[in-house]
Amino acid sequence: MNFNTKYPSIDDLRKKAKKRIPKFAFEYLDGGCNENVNLKKNTDRIRDIELKPNYLISHKKSSLKTKLFGHTYDAPFGIAPIGLQGLMWPKSPEILAKAAFEHNIPFILSTVTTASIEVISEITEGQAWFQLYHPAEEDVTRDLLKRAENASYKVLVILADVPTFGFRPKDIKNGLSMPPRMTLKNILNILSRPEWAIKTLINGQPNFESLKPYMPKNLDMKQLGKFMDVTFEGRLNEDKIKRLRDLWKGKIVLKGAESIHDVESAHRLGIDGIIVSNHGGRQIDMGEATIDAAKSIVPLYKNTLPIMMDSGIRGGADIARVLANGVDFAFLGRSFMYGVSALGQKGGDHTISLLKTQLKQVMEQLSCQSTSDFPKYLIE
Repeated sequence: MNFNTKYPSIDDLRKKAKKRIPKFAFEYLDGGCNENVNLKKNTDRIRDIELKPNYLISHKKSSLKTKLFGHTYDAPFGIAPIGLQGLMWPKSPEILAKAAFEHNIPFILSTVTTASIEVISEITEGQAWFQLYHPAEEDVTRDLLKRAENASYKVLVILADVPTFGFRPKDIKNGLSMPPRMTLKNILNILSRPEWAIKTLINGQPNFESLKPYMPKNLDMKQLGKFMDVTFEGRLNEDKIKRLRDLWKGKIVLKGAESIHDVESAHRLGIDGIIVSNHGGRQIDMGEATIDAAKSIVPLYKNTLPIMMDSGIRGGADIARVLANGVDFAFLGRSFMYGVSALGQKGGDHTISLLKTQLKQVMEQLSCQSTSDFPKYLIE
């Protein structure tokens, strides 16, 4: 086994992460919106799925290799984009990007995380994907895309599911911002996590590195919040997609598609793939679980464009359940951040190795030879 056997599950990593990072950082990572209904439902509905093994058949060695956009990855899963990663553990996007590159799986860089477009490209030798939040100013959009193109990114991910920021009560109480508001409560919490505090001190205060060229210097917290509100215009529409399609010559993936209407529009506008997602249950609490949305989309578009999914997928068995419903590729966010928050520099490699081991065991148990064969084992 190529992972630390003290942490043989994502839940073990989550428990370790909770003890290792400040409460405001853990609750940002772990929480959803409103009452966390959709956060829980995403995973629960995935785990309602059942698969039936076939034992008495000829079976060769199972392979995790999966082809997507002309590239053969070593596993059918990747690392989803997450904002503020360096707040949870210093240098975590760099750690995860390096692990993703070494394991030959995709890493998606968020516009609002704490490593720059250029640094992640260097780490991954241009193999990372870039997720664009939608700048209000056309000049900023063009410059971000030009930087991504110059850094050899081949896949652009655009967001449909953040027309407004989700209502997250715990983050509001914690004064979560970048940097976090230094209330007495937060200061005491940081002091109770000395390793996190020392690592943060050594590596420096996390910042929105990709956005630095567009930000006035020395912003205080209130000014930073105003800058973010003015800079980003979250709502995506058909005109924006058309402009992005004209500007970007590589592959474009729409993230946040949950309705057949949105998928139809995306396909008509020349989108190359979709990620069925509800932002990890962080945007709308009364929405549909992502696996249920995927079940309605897959029969209509399975052979038309790649259908990927995130939100609610926690472990290798969950990846198997999702692929059995015809999804081509899975992305996980929290699971990887639990890994890095728990194990630091070793967290990315550990989590990828753990997920590969879990998924491979399921495949061998089912007698499933390739990832595209999973639907044969679905109990409907």
